[in-house]
Amino acid sequence: MRGAAVAAVVLAGFAVSCDSDPATPAAASAASSASASSAPSAPSTPSASSLPGPSEASPGGPSASRGPSSPALPGTAPEKVRDAFAGLQATLDGSCTPAECAYFLGRVYDELHRLDAAMKADPKGPGHFPEPIALVAKLDAELGGDRGFKNLKEHQTLLIGTRDRINTWMQGHPDDYR
Repeated sequence: MRGAAVAAVVLAGFAVSCDSDPATPAAASAASSASASSAPSAPSTPSASSLPGPSEASPGGPSASRGPSSPALPGTAPEKVRDAFAGLQATLDGSCTPAECAYFLGRVYDELHRLDAAMKADPKGPGHFPEPIALVAKLDAELGGDRGFKNLKEHQTLLIGTRDRINTWMQGHPDDYR
């Protein structure tokens, strides 16, 4: 019985240390010391430093969990074109309703750039996807690097048109996404 209690305390300490901020190892050791003297507790909630700050989120829209600024982890294979294209297709039924417009336009932008990155990393090479890559480059030139809601809303027709043209191009190249 005592062995099971020790194992539970060790596992709880490990769980707490995995959830703690790596910049504060003292917090992890203090948490595991505290758990050794009391019953195991549930894992802690994320610290404020691990949550995205206002500078990381786009104005009026969600912060992207993936996209051009978040490359694949080192040692992992790049995303497949078919997977990125599925994400873009998931935006086809969406629309810019007043309650969801910022999210929707940000999502279309993110999915276009996710597909662009997958095409550029594809083993066939970026030359295999000339039109979609050129369409995203044209969109980026028009947006001038500003993915804020106000700018996306101003360029909504171009953004949605780019998505639709790339979708049509991909439909004509089924070997690239099946």
